[in-house]
Amino acid sequence: MRSNRATVRTGVSLAATLPMVAGALVLGIPAAHAAGHPDARNAIAGTKPAWATAKADKGATANSAQVNARVYLAGRDAAGLAAYAKAVADPSSPQYGKYLSAEQAQARFGATEAQVAAVKSWLKSAGLKVTSVTAHYVAVSGDVAAAEKAFGTEMHNFAKGSKTYRAPARSASVPAGLQGTVLTVTGLDNAPHKSNHEDQLPPPDAVFKNSGPFSSYYGSNVAKTLPSAYGQKIPYAVKGYTGKQLRSAYGAGKYTGKGVRVAITDAYASPTIAFDAAAYAKKNGDKAWKTGQLRQVLPADYTKTEECKASGWYGEETLDVEAVHAVAPDANVTYVGAASCYDDDLLDSLSKVVDNHLADIVSNSWGDIEANQTPDLAAAYDQVFQFGAVEGIGFYFSSGDNGDEVANTGTKQVDTPANSAWVTAVGGTSLAVGKGNKYLWETGWGTDKATLSADGKSWEGFPGAYTSGAGGGTSKTVPQPFYQKNVVPGALATANNAAGNRVVPDIAAIADPNTGFLVGQTQTFPDGSQQYAEYRIGGTSLAAPVIAAVQALAQQAQGGKAIGFANPAIYSKYGSKLYHDVVDKPTGKDLAVARVDFVNGIDATGGLSVSVRSLGKDSSLQAVKGYDDVTGVGSPAKGYVDSYGRRH
Repeated sequence: MRSNRATVRTGVSLAATLPMVAGALVLGIPAAHAAGHPDARNAIAGTKPAWATAKADKGATANSAQVNARVYLAGRDAAGLAAYAKAVADPSSPQYGKYLSAEQAQARFGATEAQVAAVKSWLKSAGLKVTSVTAHYVAVSGDVAAAEKAFGTEMHNFAKGSKTYRAPARSASVPAGLQGTVLTVTGLDNAPHKSNHEDQLPPPDAVFKNSGPFSSYYGSNVAKTLPSAYGQKIPYAVKGYTGKQLRSAYGAGKYTGKGVRVAITDAYASPTIAFDAAAYAKKNGDKAWKTGQLRQVLPADYTKTEECKASGWYGEETLDVEAVHAVAPDANVTYVGAASCYDDDLLDSLSKVVDNHLADIVSNSWGDIEANQTPDLAAAYDQVFQFGAVEGIGFYFSSGDNGDEVANTGTKQVDTPANSAWVTAVGGTSLAVGKGNKYLWETGWGTDKATLSADGKSWEGFPGAYTSGAGGGTSKTVPQPFYQKNVVPGALATANNAAGNRVVPDIAAIADPNTGFLVGQTQTFPDGSQQYAEYRIGGTSLAAPVIAAVQALAQQAQGGKAIGFANPAIYSKYGSKLYHDVVDKPTGKDLAVARVDFVNGIDATGGLSVSVRSLGKDSSLQAVKGYDDVTGVGSPAKGYVDSYGRRH
């Protein structure tokens, strides 16, 4: 289940959806240079949103309206940061694996005291109040008049959909004397930045349970009394795979993630995570958590809890924590919760991981559609990812749960920050694990659903409507990164740009909720009580922590040395037997499972819903032989984890 920054995860949908923001490598570089004149200024590309058009202009914003903005600092050497991030991640580079500590990275690439002082002085002279200063930005507040003076632009109101928001009428600029000091400015438009403060978090979401009958492993329980699909009787969906099955499927072998630190970022924090994680491990044969093995790093206060549907994120944290532990039971897990589901707060959580080097591997199951991405925020995200790369920290983002996004948004597009060239985008599969925990096959995750007819003799409108699937496709904004060249098919890379763009995802793992993972969480029952209960779940927000856990095993295999930003290494193994080359018809035939659900989500008193779920039907996206935009290079096979031990 992926959680959208503005609308958040849709409760306990068994498909899940969650996206956010990333972008090109040079988005914060000043677009114009006019040094030499005392009043000269440099425009900051990407600070005027694409929706702030002349046609949508509703006139000037009142001078008294309030602005809260962040001026992100480019640091001593922004180009050098990107170059070093590439070098330490590239197996063919002599600097490969020569990571810096957080302190060394900041000293080499961070902003100087003089740069910070100059930025503060400029902002204060325009009448803005400096509200906070971090290693990454200077935050300010003030009225529109002061903001216009500081950033050299007029603030207008613009129509965006059915609503009106404030935005710069032209790109913001900074004094020429600050050239190279300012990376970007965020918060000048207020479309995604409204804030409401609440101190108390709501209780867990209403209970959800699966009905059954189930299969205990793929194909163990065939639905003989239900209609056939694709010319054959089909199995009931699994109850939910557990750690032993996933470890076997992805070649964990003897490795457990011992000595490896994994961080998870989401918004808010489940108040019952320690109990739930311990109960789940005990009930499902996972190793018991050791004292101190799971810890949380949380903000002092939470905001926007209603707008972000805070309790919906509890299940997200629970899924991520339990999935990582199931696959890498000895890895140390640090949950870093954001104060809200908005960019500023999620960026702060990511920065917290990097600035304090809380982990080497970071799982992130959230995001947004690329159309909502703004270049200013993309630049801010990429800078954090680059700092992470030079420290040996790898970020893993779920690719989305709406396939090509056409059914969801009407436009074919990818999700963010999975589209960033500096993160590992994790796509999704439908996974078949057979008797004895044997890996059978995977398809690309994409689901068509048809319900049982009233007479029980057929599936109405078979194969039915598209419901969900792994996000993927070609970015419209991010240039093709070096590691995708000569691997990603030209037709995909050039789909939106003749020069080639970033294609998502990079790698994949189990995501289909119809072949999903069993999770345990304290939930709210109809009588108001809160009780622990288990249910099957999926989404690429399952795939992301599973891949993060597999990478923890791989890091242990290479003696504990950090893998860091993994994409160059992942693509260097392309075409080998280290990956399952996932296709949509692995058996040569269309595949489907039968599923029975409680209509009311908890028991049979409200009736049952019986449906057939076809596998490998991901909107216009297809999992084919070789690299594809559903599963990337494929999923980890036996030998993948061990291959990291043979690298040195």
